[in-house]
Amino acid sequence: MGEAREEPVVDLRLDRAHSARIYDWFLGGRTNFAADREAAGQVLAVFPSAGEAARMNRAFLHRAAAHLAREGLTQFLDIGTGIPTSPNLHETVQDVVPSARVVYTDNDPIVLAHAAALLRGRPEGRTAYVEADVTDPGSVLRAPELLATLDLGRPVALTLNALLHFITDDGRDRAHAVVERLKAALPSGSALVLTHGTSDFSPLATGRIMDIYARAGTPLQLRSEAEFRRFFDGWKLVEPGVTLAHRWRPGGPDGPGEADRPTAAEAVCYAAVAFKP
Repeated sequence: MGEAREEPVVDLRLDRAHSARIYDWFLGGRTNFAADREAAGQVLAVFPSAGEAARMNRAFLHRAAAHLAREGLTQFLDIGTGIPTSPNLHETVQDVVPSARVVYTDNDPIVLAHAAALLRGRPEGRTAYVEADVTDPGSVLRAPELLATLDLGRPVALTLNALLHFITDDGRDRAHAVVERLKAALPSGSALVLTHGTSDFSPLATGRIMDIYARAGTPLQLRSEAEFRRFFDGWKLVEPGVTLAHRWRPGGPDGPGEADRPTAAEAVCYAAVAFKP
């Protein structure tokens, strides 16, 4: 009998703040540690509405995904999934279409450690998890788990929620190149769902937030409205087009009047949905 194979030990570096765990804390999750809570506190000190902005961003994803499911999309590819937080994307879309298929993708060992929570979908549907890096779109699109779950010959809803501001361009326009590669792989009728941080409304506070994340080892690149719109080049925006996350078709579980509560300076996150012609 051969020797048991040892799994590689992954250092989660719990003594250092991590963007996924900071976001988890803002959402009220429990997968965060002292370093993450300290960094989150620093963010709140310069931007008190950070927690509400994170929750508005998450609520937009659920509204957009439910809308697309009602429009007939049954396949979803969520890149940059983050730490599972119920309701997860598959719960939202399978409430509308129980047979919907959802593939989650992340390259973070923290997310991988909790990925089992992403695989508990409706028996009529299917969910899968892919460990891959969005900056190498081919590794995502070629993943066996993805190809066994989604039919890329049929429309797919691609969601990139609060992810692209973690891809710095480094003078090479990397984030737009990644999105164009993913868009090109999807057929007509597919959808693109994006949110992205911006410094258009609160440049001083967001500049300080960028410093906090940089010290934690996760540089940010916030983008303007014009830069955000470029991600949708060639695709048809769904009304109301590019807006702040909480102003995209508010209502439903988020409650009436949500669009009137936060100011643009408190939201700091653009959002939009578009279809491929």
